[in-house]
Amino acid sequence: MRKLVSVMSAVLVAMSGQAMAAQVTVLTAARIHTLDTAQPKVQALAFDEAGRILALGSGAELLKRYPKAERIDAGQATVIPGLIDAHAHVSGLGMTMLSADLVDAASKQEVVQRLQAFEKQLPPGAWLIGRGWDQNDWPEKTFPTAADLDAAFPDRPVWLERIDGHAGWANTAAMRAVKRDLTGDWQPEGGRIERDARKQPTGVFVDAASALVEEARPPLDEATAERALSLGMQSAVEHGLTGVHDAGVSLAELRRYQRLADRGQMPLRVTAMADGNNEALESLCRNGLYTHPSGRLQMRTLKLYADGALGSRGAAMLRDYSDDHGNLGIMVTSPEQIAAAVDKAKRCGVQVATHAIGDRGNHVVLETYAKALGDAAGTTDHRWRIEHAQVLSPSDLPRLSQLHVIASMQPTHATSDMPWAEDRVGPERIIGAYAWRQLRDSGARLALGSDFPVESVDPRFGLYAATTRADAQGLPAGGWFPQEKLTAFEALRGFTLDAAYAGFAETQVGSLAVGKRADFVVLSEDPLAIAPTGLRSLTVQATYVDGKPVYRAK
Repeated sequence: MRKLVSVMSAVLVAMSGQAMAAQVTVLTAARIHTLDTAQPKVQALAFDEAGRILALGSGAELLKRYPKAERIDAGQATVIPGLIDAHAHVSGLGMTMLSADLVDAASKQEVVQRLQAFEKQLPPGAWLIGRGWDQNDWPEKTFPTAADLDAAFPDRPVWLERIDGHAGWANTAAMRAVKRDLTGDWQPEGGRIERDARKQPTGVFVDAASALVEEARPPLDEATAERALSLGMQSAVEHGLTGVHDAGVSLAELRRYQRLADRGQMPLRVTAMADGNNEALESLCRNGLYTHPSGRLQMRTLKLYADGALGSRGAAMLRDYSDDHGNLGIMVTSPEQIAAAVDKAKRCGVQVATHAIGDRGNHVVLETYAKALGDAAGTTDHRWRIEHAQVLSPSDLPRLSQLHVIASMQPTHATSDMPWAEDRVGPERIIGAYAWRQLRDSGARLALGSDFPVESVDPRFGLYAATTRADAQGLPAGGWFPQEKLTAFEALRGFTLDAAYAGFAETQVGSLAVGKRADFVVLSEDPLAIAPTGLRSLTVQATYVDGKPVYRAK
C-alpha cells in the first residue's frame, strides 16, 4: 500500500510539473532590450500564465529550464518594454473617430468641405462636431469666425474643437443654443470669448469659455462614451502602447473604465488622473487610492490646469506675447484655487499633476508646489508632476530637479509648434522652451507622452521628434534648437521606465525584469541601433500585455 501511495505521489508530481511547464511561455528574439541595468540585453524571456516574468537570459538556457514551455520565436525581431504614453486623452482620441477629422486642414475652405462630407451621415437637427483645426496652418493664420461656417450650415449647430483642445469654433446656430448673452465686455473666469469691434462674439471661445458652448450641446449617451474609450484604447495598442496616463478623468468616466475592466475589455493599462477638484478627487479622499483587481486601471493622481495653450495664445506668460502685445495669456485656474486643490491632494495622499505651458503658468505651479511640500520637497516620494513644462524661465528651469518634480513632456509638441513658437515668445524665451536636454541634465526626470489626440497617438513619432527635433521631412536640417535633442536610449526610457515611475508603477512595468509584468512590443528594427531618422517608421509586429497579444500586425 505504501508503495502504491509513493507511485501515485510520483505520478501526481510529474503531472503537476507538466501542468506548470505548460503554463510557461518562452519568447526568443534576436535581441531583447530590457532597460534593466542588471541585464540590459538578452535573447529570451520566460513568463507564466498570469503574465509575470519568470526569467531572462539566453534562449538555450531558458528552453532547458522550461523544456515543456510554449515557445514564441520572434526571429530577427527586437523586443522592448511596452511603451507608455505619460500624458494623453483616451476618450478624446475615440471621439475623434466618431466626429469630423479636421487635422491638417490647410484652410477654412477645406474645413468646410470636410464638414459637408461628414454631415451626410448625421440625422436632421444633430450637432455637427469636429476636432483638429489649427489657424496656424492656414494662409491668414488668424482665428476663424462663425460667418465662415454659417453659409454652409445656417441651421445645424456646428462646434469644432481646436487641435490643442484649448479653443472652440462655433457657428451662429451653436451660439444661439447658449443660454447666456455672449455680447458685451464680460469674460468667463479662466477663459476668453473672442469679440469684434461691436462687442459681438466672433465664434471662437478660448479655454474655459468653451464650456459655455459645451454645456449647450446634447449630452453624450453612455454607450457612445464607452465606445469612445474602447476605440481610443484599441488605437493605442495598435501603435505599440501598453499603457496610457489619461490626463483628466471624471468620476463618471472612471466608472466606464471600471465596467470595461470588469468585463476584461481593457487591452492596456490606464493610469487615470482625477479631473480637477471635483467628484473623482472627493472619491479618492473618501475611499483611498484606487486600483482595479486586474491591474489594468488605477487612479491616484489629481490633474489640474494652470493656464491655456501657446497655439491659441492662452498660455500664461510673465511678459506680453511677442506677437500680440498686451496679451499675457490666461490663468485657467487662479493661483488660489490651484493652491487649495494641491493642499487637499496632499492631505489625501494623492499625486498632483498640473498642466502648465507658459513661463508664468509654470512659475505659479512651482511656487505652489514648493509651498505645499515645504522642506520635505526633496526627500519625500511625492512624484508631483508638471504636464508639458513647455516654456520655463531660466530661474525656474532648475527648480523641477530641486523639488523632485517630474517633467511630463511631449516631444511632438516641439516639432508641431516650431514654425510659429518663436514668434509667440521671442528669441530670449524660446531658449527655455521645449528644453528636454536642459531639464534632463539638471537632474529632472522626463516622462514622455504625446497628448493625443492633440498629437498623433503613435509613440514612434515621439521617439523620432525627441532624437531629431525635425519634422517628417527631416527639416530643419540638423534639428530645431538641436542642443535640446535626446539620445534614442533617453527617449525610449522616457516612454518606458520613466513614464512608469511617474505613475508609481516602475515595480510592475517599464522594464523587463523578473517579477514584473510581461508587457512588451515586438519590432522589426532595433531602435537603439538604427539612425534616429528611422525611429519614425519602426515596424510594430505585435503588442503584448500580461504576456498576451493585444495587437498583431496583419
